Amino acid sequence: MVMQQLSQLSSATIWILVGSAIVFLVLSQITVQRKPLPKGAPPLIKPGAGDWPVLGSLRYFSDRQRFMLSHIAESITGSFSFYFGKHHIVGLGGIEGKKTFFESKHLDFSEGYAVLFTGTPTLETDKNDEPIGVWFTRTLTTMIKADNLSKSVPNLVETTHTLLQRNAPKSPNEEAVMDPFVDIYRTIYALTMRTVGAAEIYNSPKLMDKTLRWFEQLQNASALRIIFPFLPTYADLTRMIAGGRIYFLLKRLVEERKRTGRREEDPLQYLIDTGDGDVKKVISLVLGSLFAGLINSGINAAYVLCWLATTPEWYQRVQKEVDGVVEAHRLNPQQSAMEVLATLSLKEWETSFPFIEMCQRETIRHHMTGTTFRKNTSNIDVPIGKTGEFIPRGSFAVYHLDDLHFNPEYYPEPEKWNPGRFIPEHEGTSPPLPYVGWGTGRHPCVGMKFAKLEIYIIIASFVAMFDYTLEDDNEKPLEAVPAIDRKPHGSSMPLTPLRLRYRLRT
Repeated sequence: MVMQQLSQLSSATIWILVGSAIVFLVLSQITVQRKPLPKGAPPLIKPGAGDWPVLGSLRYFSDRQRFMLSHIAESITGSFSFYFGKHHIVGLGGIEGKKTFFESKHLDFSEGYAVLFTGTPTLETDKNDEPIGVWFTRTLTTMIKADNLSKSVPNLVETTHTLLQRNAPKSPNEEAVMDPFVDIYRTIYALTMRTVGAAEIYNSPKLMDKTLRWFEQLQNASALRIIFPFLPTYADLTRMIAGGRIYFLLKRLVEERKRTGRREEDPLQYLIDTGDGDVKKVISLVLGSLFAGLINSGINAAYVLCWLATTPEWYQRVQKEVDGVVEAHRLNPQQSAMEVLATLSLKEWETSFPFIEMCQRETIRHHMTGTTFRKNTSNIDVPIGKTGEFIPRGSFAVYHLDDLHFNPEYYPEPEKWNPGRFIPEHEGTSPPLPYVGWGTGRHPCVGMKFAKLEIYIIIASFVAMFDYTLEDDNEKPLEAVPAIDRKPHGSSMPLTPLRLRYRLRT
């Protein structure tokens, strides 16, 4: 009888019923889990300010900067509450909010990113294993400690030289054009893969291209995934396929080395030799390192070159600095600049380029947008400094970097790219500028030493080898770097295509 009645329904009616059932399921999953906020939690933003029933504050995902900064400005304490799906989030601002966010031991870094930054791949370990985050930090710290990194410097310089020469002009009378957000980004990828990956990959241009493409597919983030974690999306499917390809590639490499006894002098061999050749851990290390460094370092290194091309004063300073280092270490007139740079020690790389350091520091301030994430995983409510408010247990906390880095109280004319802000004699006349570009408090960047080294090598090498200018994709010279989109999370590609026109230095 029931089947007979169903057969009489039109297909449209059936789809309406199915859709209604799905909507009911979604609503019940979310509304049941929303609880009234405890007294003392920062107040919720008003419904008219973009807080939608069930879905929450969608503007947080689509227009993060203006959403965060406008509500910080409206709040008496600098803190406020909102929902994104079922997740209660506390937006923090001001000095008290910043201190709490970066210094509280009760706010967990990995738990925050696992839920609120869906572009990050996550891997779970068995219950009896060491937490993957603890293992990752410990292992990466060991792999990039000074003595290990020192041995890699000549190879990193050689790799950079090879990649920069690939499409370079052959004589001073010729010119070439590159998209720095492709070529410099790929160079950072190669340096990172050489430092944390496998020789079979970084020695194969084909595998380098494939794995980079898979890695970029892993970055697909979706707001739906945060709101409806039980609902599969197209982004989830592409990420799952890309992750599977990377997994089976690394699994094959590990098993082949163990089966044949073949060895390589590379990071993968180090993991196998120390007993950490488990494929899940290898993937977590490779992908975690790439996510931590490639997305930001690849884009920021490209932007440093773009800003130098449109800022003659700093272009000349950096060029003079690089030339001075080369001349000071040149053993004979026949040595090329790149041959000289390859002889520099790790300590010399870290201490010989203060102007490049200022340029990358200002570029990170300028281009690292969006929020950072934490979750209160403790059994207590975390006080927000002396404001009288707190972050409830189980809630998330977010802090927008522009609240600090684009605050005119600390950085006059924040839209202006000015590395001179960080000249030591300027900082000596006032308190040091507050800066969180490399993390701070309880979560400094584990890979900061390596990330800085990558940028130093690329910028010094490019400036030593070439003279260059900035233009758009219509070959029109540019006198300024176009404004960037400050809505997304993290460093992002330029809104309009940028090109470097370069020629060999004579």
